[in-house]
Amino acid sequence: MSKSFKDLLAQVAECPMKKVAVACAQDDAVLEAVKAAKERHIADAILVGDEAKIRTIADVLKMNINEFEIINVVDPIEAARTAVKLVHDGKADMYMKGLIDTKSFLKSVLDKEVGLRTDKTLSHVCVFEIKGIDRLLFLSDVAFVPYPDLDTKAQIIKNTVEIAHACGIECPKVAPLAAVEVVNPKMPCTVEADELTKMNEEGKIPGCIVDGPLSLDLAIEPEAAYHKGTTNRKIVGDADVLLFPDIHAGNITYKALVHTAKCVNGNILTGTKAPVILTSRSDEFEVKVNSIALAAIVAENLK
Repeated sequence: MSKSFKDLLAQVAECPMKKVAVACAQDDAVLEAVKAAKERHIADAILVGDEAKIRTIADVLKMNINEFEIINVVDPIEAARTAVKLVHDGKADMYMKGLIDTKSFLKSVLDKEVGLRTDKTLSHVCVFEIKGIDRLLFLSDVAFVPYPDLDTKAQIIKNTVEIAHACGIECPKVAPLAAVEVVNPKMPCTVEADELTKMNEEGKIPGCIVDGPLSLDLAIEPEAAYHKGTTNRKIVGDADVLLFPDIHAGNITYKALVHTAKCVNGNILTGTKAPVILTSRSDEFEVKVNSIALAAIVAENLK
């Protein structure tokens, strides 16, 4: 079971090297990440985009660009369609966003002919290694689904549990979060958390343990559970997956961790035929490399 990104990288090293198709690869941060990913034997890359700009950036980065396959497609929309088709056709294992706006990138993911759409809900999973916590935490959804209803939350759990399984966690504990740990009809997210718990008990959300509603402290801090007298719960400060009631709670928590805590993270978009790496230009270099590694592990698990 992986408890850190060091463990995840070790897990990647045991797998056959994966290949990532990059849409609009003429981006210095992305090229630096794929360069490091190849050097660390995480993944090779097919670079789709403006070849002249790719080579110019590679020179600045002192990157041996001849080690990578380049497909010259200058138009961003066509570059995305070309890159995603490589994954759709099995010529690459995962799909990564380069210098293209998110809306156009996602449109290529959902392309009915060459995209990666399935009948599942798309959701974002962020994996955190945080100093002081003895395991990886899987956060969802912090970036993609704004106001999930009950059925969408159930699918987000299933998507996130698949990622946790790929990382070696056999039966992840899932905490649907709220401000309180009791059901309050005036707080709809607590009612839905209770429903998700029942769905899990009925076998409708398999492969995990769901216990909600839970406040964040009870989900991740055993001592808080002890002091509040909730040690009879299925989750006693040992949650693996944190399910947020909406994007505001998730995104605020994500940014609070990134900007104030000593942590590392990686993230992917899931619910697709293959892992999709959707990082922000503001994400640090290591986040992009970690995200490629996470996608490689998931790609191996999907085989």
